[in-house]
Amino acid sequence: MQYHLLQLLAAVNLDTSPLPNSGGSGDVPSTFLGTLLQIVFAVTGSVALLMIVISGFRYIAASGDPTAVAKARSTILYAIIGLAVALTGFSIVTFVVMRVA
Repeated sequence: MQYHLLQLLAAVNLDTSPLPNSGGSGDVPSTFLGTLLQIVFAVTGSVALLMIVISGFRYIAASGDPTAVAKARSTILYAIIGLAVALTGFSIVTFVVMRVA
């Protein structure tokens, strides 16, 4: 099984080295940068989704208080905008990396 996976990775020409300078295909800096950007976008998206959930609970707990409802709505709106920006950034970076590689 592992032999077939290595053949497949060699055919696709993927760098499987997780750390810089660990003996990959020579394209280690871009691989490291790609991994770093994936982590940054994953954290950003996770924080945005967490804020949406927390604001949803605050919206429910507001029980009609106009100030609390407005604050919860604005937080949800800004979290959705942040999530959209993170997804757009991830798409742009993925598109550029695929074109360069």
